[in-house]
Amino acid sequence: MARFLPLLVLTLGGCVPVSVPTTAPEPAQPKPAGSLTKEHASAFAKLALKGADKEYPHKPGIVFAGVADVKNPKALHPAFFGCFDWHSAVHGHWLLVRVLKQFPDLPEAKQIRAVLTDHLTEANLKAEAEYFARGDAKSFERPYGWTWLLKLAEELHTWDDPDAKQWSANLKPLAELLSKRYIDHFPKQTYPIRAGVHSNTAFGLSFAHDYARTVGDKKLQTAIEERARSYYGKDADAPARWEPDGADFLSPSLCEADLMRRVLPAAEFQEWFALYLPGAAKGEPKTLFAPATITDRTDPQLVHLDGLNLSRGWSMRGIITALPKDSPTRAALAASAAVHADAGLKHIASGDYAGEHWLASFAVYMLSTPAP
Repeated sequence: MARFLPLLVLTLGGCVPVSVPTTAPEPAQPKPAGSLTKEHASAFAKLALKGADKEYPHKPGIVFAGVADVKNPKALHPAFFGCFDWHSAVHGHWLLVRVLKQFPDLPEAKQIRAVLTDHLTEANLKAEAEYFARGDAKSFERPYGWTWLLKLAEELHTWDDPDAKQWSANLKPLAELLSKRYIDHFPKQTYPIRAGVHSNTAFGLSFAHDYARTVGDKKLQTAIEERARSYYGKDADAPARWEPDGADFLSPSLCEADLMRRVLPAAEFQEWFALYLPGAAKGEPKTLFAPATITDRTDPQLVHLDGLNLSRGWSMRGIITALPKDSPTRAALAASAAVHADAGLKHIASGDYAGEHWLASFAVYMLSTPAP
């Protein structure tokens, strides 16, 4: 398979990553499995480590208030500067924490610990929090980066490890700042955003709800549950037949259901879901139950669809946990989750940075959810 090396091309809109073809075999893929294995963890850790200190190419996604703000990525975001953009750096760190926590004897363990120690310092995370405190940063990474930051904080909070306790303490002020951002912002957001990309409201609330429950942030948990009911409680017959859009890495319909199974009691969720996706037991709509097709993994938008296959897999796995064991919908979702997982796992290490800088995080999260 042809390999592509990313470069930056300056356009009127800014710096855009493009790919220059070279020739190299596609890297070996870890064998697909129903849950996260040590083999997977090692392979995916290598990808995350490859990007952790890689400043360029970089997509800043910030507002420059003046010439003083024009700095290199590491100066702007000393903790989360690698991996092409801020949110990918954050969930790359989550991946490293997750795999080291689960497999302490990984071959990459020493390097992982060194990267986390170097990046997650009190000074670095204070600088990150100070950036968020700027008036022109109110919407920075909302809600996708916010929710992954809270997922990282949640992962560290539950790890009984001396280094992890220090990293968790260092991260806590930023996590608490973002918790407050959720509580302040979402009551003002009258309508949910139902896109299949970073702005998706349901996904943004999902990991934040996990964090709130884990750390005992009752105020955040209550706020999310109220917003979820307000946004989605009366939804029925979701237009899932329109999915996917051409650059989706999230399924709007499945993200919503995966949020609602978190916030509704099981019986209430089952009634809601039966109205929301009435054809699910039959595997309909077919476009939702069949993996997306990817035609060019060097294109940073088209490769989103590899992420969609993985996130559909984890959403379906999550939804299954809230359905009765004898529900025919479980079988349809389980079968679809399996084919989506298989489709996504085949292409984590494509040889191109467009997908490699982020897909491993999606794979680790998908494989960390309960297999049907």
